Amino acid sequence: MAAEQKHKPAEANKNYKGFVAGVFSGIAKLTVGHPFDTIKVRLQTTDPSRFSGPLQCLVSTVRHEGVRGLYKGATPPLVGWMFMDSVMLGSLTVYRRLLAEHVFQHQLTPSHPGASTVKPETEGPIAATSHAAAHLPSYGHGLAGVMAGATVSFIAAPVEHIKARLQIQYAAKKSERLYSGPLDCVRKIYGAHGVAGVYKGFFATLLFRSFFFFWWGSYDVITRIMSDRTTLSAPAINFWAGGLSAQVFWLTSYPSDVVKQRIMTDPMGGKLNDGTPRFRNWGQAAKAVYADAGVKGYWRGFVPCFLRAFPANAMALVAFEGVMRALP
Repeated sequence: MAAEQKHKPAEANKNYKGFVAGVFSGIAKLTVGHPFDTIKVRLQTTDPSRFSGPLQCLVSTVRHEGVRGLYKGATPPLVGWMFMDSVMLGSLTVYRRLLAEHVFQHQLTPSHPGASTVKPETEGPIAATSHAAAHLPSYGHGLAGVMAGATVSFIAAPVEHIKARLQIQYAAKKSERLYSGPLDCVRKIYGAHGVAGVYKGFFATLLFRSFFFFWWGSYDVITRIMSDRTTLSAPAINFWAGGLSAQVFWLTSYPSDVVKQRIMTDPMGGKLNDGTPRFRNWGQAAKAVYADAGVKGYWRGFVPCFLRAFPANAMALVAFEGVMRALP
């Protein structure tokens, strides 16, 4: 009992550090990844005849809107991702600890073959941040990821909604756009449709982030394998495991992201006067993607997303790890 009590203050401190360091993870992720995300969203939400592929979309965007065009809609995620990564990484740490203490405590021991073999003092920023959570099976890490994904969806849904609306405004001049910026976008949508309008696509966001199971489950698997079979340092393992697990996530979740983006960029109508809504629910949006381009439609824009996944998330982990080490 005494040993357990000694561990709890340290674990609580690590949980706190996870929330703080997640802010810096969000900043790094946006800086590296937003241009890729802009290309992805444009390919996902426009007619296939507009852009022949990601390279043509990139060239066209820079030519007509400048490099700043790649960062359209960056303000909401800059603010949002700081909170989103803070909530996601911080809550992930808490959920792992709770699962280890209340669900898996009788099933695993440190020598259990399904337990993480990474030592607590060398664990990465998104590996278990407590001694107890170090012994979660990989699917336990996946379950914690699903719960963290659901938690952060309450922040992610409105942030991603506003971001997507701004990203598909193609006019170079602000005077020709429906929304002059993120605050104007929120004001107009809220004025016309209330809180429900701002949270348009919330269910689609919950569904999309349920695939965090594969992200954090695979992160644990890759971390254990690299820890056992390589001599890489802990930060290097974090970098590679973070980037590779992010790609596993996008390989499994991408079709649901396409449907989510269709919903979030669908005209809302009413007082907003931006067109006639096409979709009443998730199923209609999913069918529309197939009707427009067949199975390929669910993977449109995948290349820039996949290319973005590794560097953006790997650098986010580097930032997270550095702050975790620097915090007292």
